[in-house]
Amino acid sequence: MKRLFDEYEVGTSVSSHGRTITEADIVLHAGQTGDFYPHHMDAEFCATQPFKERIAHGTLILSVAVGMLAGEINEAAMSYGYDGIRFIRPVFIGDTITAHAAISGTREYAKNPDQFGLVDEKVEVLNQKGELVMALTHIYLVQRNTDTSQRKEKS
Repeated sequence: MKRLFDEYEVGTSVSSHGRTITEADIVLHAGQTGDFYPHHMDAEFCATQPFKERIAHGTLILSVAVGMLAGEINEAAMSYGYDGIRFIRPVFIGDTITAHAAISGTREYAKNPDQFGLVDEKVEVLNQKGELVMALTHIYLVQRNTDTSQRKEKS
């Protein structure tokens, strides 16, 4: 698929299926990142803390949510980064998350506006209770239609 910058429409959205976060997810993520903080790994320590149980790494939930939203590969776009990442509520072992994304804006890419534009996608991750656990903006760098006579004007 090749979806160019001028083809993105604000409000277009997508939702994922659910995915249950397991102890194996947390252990694997700790091993990959070196983050063995007791909040994620030590059940006895966590029993003395306000949440009373181990919590998933925020970066694990970010990675899983982004993967859950990955669908068809757009050869005209790449991830440019993430803004405003907020870990709003903890995710526990056994929680099931879903991810929802909507195009929230498009804008010029100042470094090379004739070839690329930026697309902002608002992402929200919910747990099985419908509670917001994470929010962020995923930014894409997207090729423009280089034939200026074919470009749609953005309002």
